[in-house]
Amino acid sequence: MTTSWDIQINNLKAGYGDHVVLENVTGLLPAGAVSVILGGSGCGKSTLLRQIIGLSTPMAGELIVGGQDITRLKSREYRRLRRNMGVLFQDGALLGALTLAQNVVLPLSEHLSLTRQELRSEALRVLRMVDLEEFADYYPNELSGGMRKRAGLARAIVAEPKILLCDEPTSGLDPITAARMDELLLAMNRHFPDMTIVVVSHDLASLWTIADQVLVIREGRSVFCGTPSALKESTDPYLVQFLNRSAESSSGAAESGHAAMDPAVRARVDAWLAS
Repeated sequence: MTTSWDIQINNLKAGYGDHVVLENVTGLLPAGAVSVILGGSGCGKSTLLRQIIGLSTPMAGELIVGGQDITRLKSREYRRLRRNMGVLFQDGALLGALTLAQNVVLPLSEHLSLTRQELRSEALRVLRMVDLEEFADYYPNELSGGMRKRAGLARAIVAEPKILLCDEPTSGLDPITAARMDELLLAMNRHFPDMTIVVVSHDLASLWTIADQVLVIREGRSVFCGTPSALKESTDPYLVQFLNRSAESSSGAAESGHAAMDPAVRARVDAWLAS
């Protein structure tokens, strides 16, 4: 039995056009917890996130959010449900022509009739939560990548949504900045204890730090859904290999040695390099 803001995925099939990316994906992302969708590059993690956000329509299966199967909702009904979701995009997705303060209150200024003073107050409130209050009047290009991601997080939670969706929040960050982002996500979990937080990642260090629940996807299929401790104890060969960061055995280029360049091409490259 799921609570109202659990995300329940049942035999989901999704893709683009005729190309299937996800098939038979099943798992529970519980409310009040931090769930990590884990998997290698190109496995379908971001495609699954797009399904939850509503940027793509599933081919088959169920996706139950807020107690409703969003695959069966009409556009107007889904837009109403979508108001309860905040999204942190991988690059922060801030608008360069707006200050940080203007960026983070964009969801409020677009949909509510608030005064400038009210918007400013809300901007400073959430920027304070991510330790960026003093940068409220800076523009995105004046900030580091980590600061832009923190600002994106502030915008995602400005309306205090029921669901927070984060796409690779630590990608491209140095270890210290990535750890700070993990701390912020845990702080959001403490500050909003009923919020469903879903993080798409392949960062194992982040996984062990923030996850209450883990959904692992391999080549478009779910291969595990459970707690981090259960994941550690799994004897599934793929999961063991992934967690140990072991390279796949292969009879391909890595084992066959260095392939020599065509001699004619080599001569022309050498001449170019020497010119």
